[in-house]
Amino acid sequence: MPTPSEAPDADGRREDIALVARVLGGETALFEQIIRRHNRRLYRVARSIVRSDSEAEDVVQETYVRAFAHLAQFEARASLATWLCRIAVYESFARVRRWKREAGTDVADDDEESLMKPAPADDPEQRAGSRQLGQLVERAIDDLPESFRAVFVLRAVEEMSVAETAECLGLVEETVKTRFFRARARLRARLMNELGGALAGVYDFHYERCDRIVAAVMSRLTIARGTRRPV
Repeated sequence: MPTPSEAPDADGRREDIALVARVLGGETALFEQIIRRHNRRLYRVARSIVRSDSEAEDVVQETYVRAFAHLAQFEARASLATWLCRIAVYESFARVRRWKREAGTDVADDDEESLMKPAPADDPEQRAGSRQLGQLVERAIDDLPESFRAVFVLRAVEEMSVAETAECLGLVEETVKTRFFRARARLRARLMNELGGALAGVYDFHYERCDRIVAAVMSRLTIARGTRRPV
């Protein structure tokens, strides 16, 4: 079984392009491989924006459904990872804007805590002893202003370049650099030396979550030879 992917290298990008071509050619069941290759990155960027485990999973599912429906629009000269990431970012911020409208207020980014749905405290995946420090880091990241969170997660956790992060978030590179610098300064002040090696576990992407998202997305798509029709 493919593992939740790291950021794809040049070979990985070529494999992505080959998979897209085969899906478009009628091998639609191979879309599952695309999902598994990019699940963790999309979950992490969505989670950094919506600050809710369940909402982030919903965002990722919706991202893949939209991507499947518009797969022919993907241009091979681009990175599939970045293309998917931009869809996830758009969907995440759309949800945040909807929550604000429903709350009947235009809250500043720094004061959005009351609008975000917290992750359930009794989630068994969150109770593992090795996650204690990771949870501390997650809470610190969640407390960053919205404009800093996604930049920090993409740059520090997903180790994306400035250019890739800028493309995903629709920002200029100088803005990415500035926000990342300020985000690190805030976290350093709060966590001091505790940050250390905890980043690898931030918004960890478990196999159970990967399988759950794959099953949900594939069930929403009509997977039949020669057809590409979202449910």
